[in-house]
Amino acid sequence: MFKKTVALFLAVLLTVSLCACGGDRKGDRKTNNEIVVGISQDLGDSLNPYQMTAAGTKEIMTNVYEGLYKVAPSGDFIPAVAEDCIISEDGKVYTFPLRSGVKFHNGKELTVQDVLYSFKTCSDITVDSSLPKIFEGLTVESEGNNIVMKLSAANNDFLAYVSLVYIIPEGYSDQAATQPVGTGPYKFVSRSVQENIVFEKFGDYWGNKASVDKVTCKIYEDASALVAAINAGAIDVTAHLTPDQIAGLDEKKYDFLEDTMNLVQALYLNNARKPFDDVRVRQAICYAIDVDEILDLTANGHGSKLGTSIYPKFTKYFDEDLVDMYPHSVEKAKELLAEAGYPNGFSMSVTVPSNYTPHVNAGQVIVQQLKAAGIDAELKEVEWNSWLTDVYQGRDFDSTVCGFDASTITANALLSRWVSTSGKNMIGFSDPKYDELISKATAETDDAVRTQLYKDAARILAEDAANAYIQDIAEIVAINKDLSGYVFYPLYRIDFSTIHY
Repeated sequence: MFKKTVALFLAVLLTVSLCACGGDRKGDRKTNNEIVVGISQDLGDSLNPYQMTAAGTKEIMTNVYEGLYKVAPSGDFIPAVAEDCIISEDGKVYTFPLRSGVKFHNGKELTVQDVLYSFKTCSDITVDSSLPKIFEGLTVESEGNNIVMKLSAANNDFLAYVSLVYIIPEGYSDQAATQPVGTGPYKFVSRSVQENIVFEKFGDYWGNKASVDKVTCKIYEDASALVAAINAGAIDVTAHLTPDQIAGLDEKKYDFLEDTMNLVQALYLNNARKPFDDVRVRQAICYAIDVDEILDLTANGHGSKLGTSIYPKFTKYFDEDLVDMYPHSVEKAKELLAEAGYPNGFSMSVTVPSNYTPHVNAGQVIVQQLKAAGIDAELKEVEWNSWLTDVYQGRDFDSTVCGFDASTITANALLSRWVSTSGKNMIGFSDPKYDELISKATAETDDAVRTQLYKDAARILAEDAANAYIQDIAEIVAINKDLSGYVFYPLYRIDFSTIHY
């Protein structure tokens, strides 16, 4: 306890010292029309728009990159680099007239060749496994100042996928990893690994100009250091805070805004590794976990229970009947473990990225709950980059507490991840019926039929206990009282352009 107290004191002292340095003071930042945004992880993967994997990277880089269309706070898709979208009656031809006068951050004016290059490059190198299926049978051509896309089959989600293909200058894909250039309201300035990433307002932006001139994202992978920095006034805006973190913050200095993260937090189980390849073991884990207790102990009751890989704001696809499919029962958990051949339980690890406090806190409670059911669980906290490399990419784990968001505002974005052939299927879930339902839903044009197919697929995830679902985490943002304009989106995004003094 003494060591923790000393560490916290030093963190506060260091932050206060930094704040005493000229332009880093709160008053100077207001005078200079700049803000500091606190983030809990470095942008550890590539800044190339087609190579980004982490939600934390995407939520920041959407200030730099734009597609032909983009997502509005309402969840609707609105024109961006394109000024309109004309869809043929059969739903197979999309025509995008390009907006005139759009400039890249390097001063180059956008042309149809840049769009053609971007779609070709994205098709060739994207790490988003949902996109190649959209590119299959897709032709992208130019007609004057129009981009014409022809699909082999109608797809009601096509605009959502178009919004994921960010437009970059022709021939620029190699430089994009370290010197990103887009058409968004902010341009990239510099990056210091594990320290910060700096952006400036783009004066030639085609749309509504941003208000704040400079944004510095400071990285605090230690949760205590982040809270200390907020208390010291070193940060103007930070998202993804927990109720416990804001409890000690000064309400005279900050406003606290609350929504949900649109995130599926779960104890993700490695279905390809024993004993988690047995559905009875996975179901036992679901019965052993008390979600209500997790919410009470880690978030003072904040957050929304799930039951599957769809979060509640997807009201169309969210099935409330799945939320309590596994009511807490230690007895039922032990019964299933015995049936599976583990009457005395077994040992397992629960890996969590240490920089995400909500996942660490949930993991701590889960470990104790599993032990009550006879499962000897050990919590393993790892650095974010190690989690990405070993757990997400290497699939070397028993279980992990983390959260997945929707890259697009579609049910497919949340559910296609668990198709057996998906590169995102880190848990190794495999069910032919599930694959068939997702395939049918993707091709279905009747909205009611498609909705039911997705709901049926979500039920399979729950019945097979692919994962032990926890919650859509409460999203709490602290913002300097001198600032306003923070906007929540139905997916991971921190929009700098709406914030102003």
